[in-house]
Amino acid sequence: MQVILLEKIANLGGLGEVVKVKDGFARNYLIPQGKARRATPGNIAEFEQRRADLEKAQAEALAQAQERAARLDGLMIQITQKAGVDGKLFGSVTNVDISETLKAQGFDVPKAAIRMPQGPIKMVGDHPLRIALHADVVVTVTVSVLGEQ
Repeated sequence: MQVILLEKIANLGGLGEVVKVKDGFARNYLIPQGKARRATPGNIAEFEQRRADLEKAQAEALAQAQERAARLDGLMIQITQKAGVDGKLFGSVTNVDISETLKAQGFDVPKAAIRMPQGPIKMVGDHPLRIALHADVVVTVTVSVLGEQ
């Protein structure tokens, strides 16, 4: 399906690009989230009329994400979990736990923005994680997992 993107999407394209995506991805994610519209001649013409407004909104979102990134970059958060003698956690630390800890410290970060490529944290220690606040703004945060007996 051909869609026109209404905002920049990582690994897909930028604002105003017409891209071909799978039908399910367009119907189930891009269109309902307001990130894209079908690339019909009418929708393309309407987009061209609204392009300046969308670019302005995109620039504001980027500036806001950069401001939040300046406060978050290099932050170290501590999470305490029950652990065994060898440092292995009973359970794990997930993106939900990290999001709640950040929220308690005054940072509103959605759990979907926290990138955990190795999956949930299952060992005591310091773990660097990346947080994608915007398609162009990614910061690194260190999560220090402390074990309690």
